[in-house]
Amino acid sequence: MPDDTQPIVSIVVPTRNSADTLALCLDSVAGQSYGSIELIVVDNHSIDMTLRLAQSYTERVFVLGPERSAQRNYGARAATGQYLLFVDSDMVLDEDVVFSCALKMRDHPDIGAIIIPERSLGEGFWARCKALERSCYVGDDSMEAARFFRRDVFERTGGYDELLNAGEDWDLSQRASQIARLDRVSSYITHLEGRLTLHATMRSKFYYGKTIRRYLAKNHADTSRQFRLIRPAFRRHFRRLIVQPHLAAGMITMKGCEMLAGATGLAVSLYYRWCWLTGS
Repeated sequence: MPDDTQPIVSIVVPTRNSADTLALCLDSVAGQSYGSIELIVVDNHSIDMTLRLAQSYTERVFVLGPERSAQRNYGARAATGQYLLFVDSDMVLDEDVVFSCALKMRDHPDIGAIIIPERSLGEGFWARCKALERSCYVGDDSMEAARFFRRDVFERTGGYDELLNAGEDWDLSQRASQIARLDRVSSYITHLEGRLTLHATMRSKFYYGKTIRRYLAKNHADTSRQFRLIRPAFRRHFRRLIVQPHLAAGMITMKGCEMLAGATGLAVSLYYRWCWLTGS
């Protein structure tokens, strides 16, 4: 039940064929301890039960593509809230996420955006490797991006770069940090990995690699920290890794394969760009 004494938090969820995880995501939105929430779902022409599921939770369901950056921006324009939270359809919120973020914004007017730490949950060996990797990034501003924004700060950034299909979260967070202070909360978002396979994660990174060129050009100063096989976060959490050597080895293997897939995707995109420029 909305609480008229609290600022409205608009939660924007972009979807595309998300029926497997969407109910868990929206249940966690409905279960928030904060009383004044507006839920907006922007669907990219799903062909499964996504739309029907979304409509059972909110009347504010829109259909728009072509990618999630455009969906998020559209949702932000449709929102009425003073604060904006962007959540993916395969994410589940701790029940006090919205309350923690809204309270911090209220008490600290200089904060413009908030990082919510993420953890991974899935089945199988590779999902456990991904969970170990993500646990190393908590508290690392170079690897975590803001998801909760003061509306005026979001609007001053221009929103998500709709020409980016990879790195758009980092890009927006970096631009927001130039306008206002970023902070973080201790409540978590859980990323539902499902039964993660090495092939699936490599396929995803190949796709992002094909579109990463614009992000690299815009944010070249930050990429040296973000695109490394052995990252500073791993060195900081060395003790956590050595007590789980099989998962640590799997994590490094997975990161190496992901980087190879991403580099291959980038090479393919550069080749096609060269062919287009030369008329080959």
